[in-house]
Amino acid sequence: MAKQKRLYGCNECGATFAKWAGQCGECGAWNTMVETVVEASASASRSNNWAGAQAQVQTLAEVSVVEVPRLGSGSSELDRVLGGGLVEGSVVLIGGDPGIGKSTILLQTLCRLAEQVPALYVTGEESQQQVAMRARRLGLAEDKLKVMTETSIETILATARHERPKVMVLDSIQTIYTEQLQSAPGGVAQVRESTALLVRFAKQSGTAVFLVGHVTKEGSLAGPRVLEHMVDTVLYFEGESDGRLRLLRAVKNRFGAVNELGVFGMTDKGLKEVSNPSAIFLNRAQSAVPGSVVMATWEGSRPMLVEVQALVDTSHLANPRRVTLGLDQNRLAMLLAVLHRHGGIATYDQDVFLNVVGGVKVLETAADLALLAAVMSSLRNRPLEGDLLVFGEVGLSGEIRPVPSGQERLKEAAKHGFKRAIVPVGNAPKQSPEGLEVVKVTRLDEALDALFN
Repeated sequence: MAKQKRLYGCNECGATFAKWAGQCGECGAWNTMVETVVEASASASRSNNWAGAQAQVQTLAEVSVVEVPRLGSGSSELDRVLGGGLVEGSVVLIGGDPGIGKSTILLQTLCRLAEQVPALYVTGEESQQQVAMRARRLGLAEDKLKVMTETSIETILATARHERPKVMVLDSIQTIYTEQLQSAPGGVAQVRESTALLVRFAKQSGTAVFLVGHVTKEGSLAGPRVLEHMVDTVLYFEGESDGRLRLLRAVKNRFGAVNELGVFGMTDKGLKEVSNPSAIFLNRAQSAVPGSVVMATWEGSRPMLVEVQALVDTSHLANPRRVTLGLDQNRLAMLLAVLHRHGGIATYDQDVFLNVVGGVKVLETAADLALLAAVMSSLRNRPLEGDLLVFGEVGLSGEIRPVPSGQERLKEAAKHGFKRAIVPVGNAPKQSPEGLEVVKVTRLDEALDALFN
């Protein structure tokens, strides 16, 4: 009988230790150690076996390169985030808050794909009746998609080899366990080994696999960090559970660009794709109000127009508050210092609140100039024109730096009827889009003059 060995693994980073401790020695997380039982003799025999067959070695020129075939999911927004469609044998991990729509979008996608190719939906959290009830409520086709309720990875893979699906969903990976380990489902070892078996099955059979992952209270995927390294694509669902918009963002993709963004609207019939997100995010007030300005952000391969709002109010605290939603709070503090030094505007006695309308996260530096424009508009209580567009990076010395894809941003603004744009001189086109006046600025004081004079 194989001798059992007890180890303690960290839920955050996956590191293993011989003894339990309150804090992980690798990542520094507290209370994340979980007991794991492994077969010591089996692991020792594998480590002591140095004999193996010689692998084939080729130069890059000798490797045949074939275009990766893709299978359309039936949703242009999902295909955009995936890089053009599903790749044969790929493993996609989708994470998000509870109730955000992960199971909904996968059920919709599989019901559409089942009309073309064999598909299998494996659920470890719901019964078959619950899945069928959701499909009927959403008005989906039910006669092609096969559903199974199972949590043993050995049983799932045996069934998949018999059914031979081209697309398979596992909801969720935290409920799956392997009989080779004695630890509870959801532990570090169980998630790692179950995912490894699924990845091996996907590569050998050519089945595209979707994995649903739980998230922690910090918003990151639960389980060991190695989980994200094992899969081909990692997608995150963003948005408020009680809101209408849902954002699907790619943070890792071996078959396409990262930071692609898909926009969906939640309805009583499931998730509907939003082909023109700028029109949704620009649902502004009828009259111009102080503290509001529109900027053009770049998400993956397309520009999007979003509204940045600021509220500046007198602070009665020793340390004025700096609150941001959808923007980097540290960058706000830096830009307010630049505004004081190079613009002569002090906000050390003011609370500053910033928000990006629609729940979009804008982390690129192109939002710098729009952020300061909204702050100045609220501070002076002077509304900016409703047809004004602002974007550009602000340096510490007060210079306005160009940003990537400036021409595409201006074309998107002209398409939506904007009449005036304040941009860095490096992004100014030789010929402005029809109906759009482009104002070029090189310094922060020039931009403030163009905005309020």
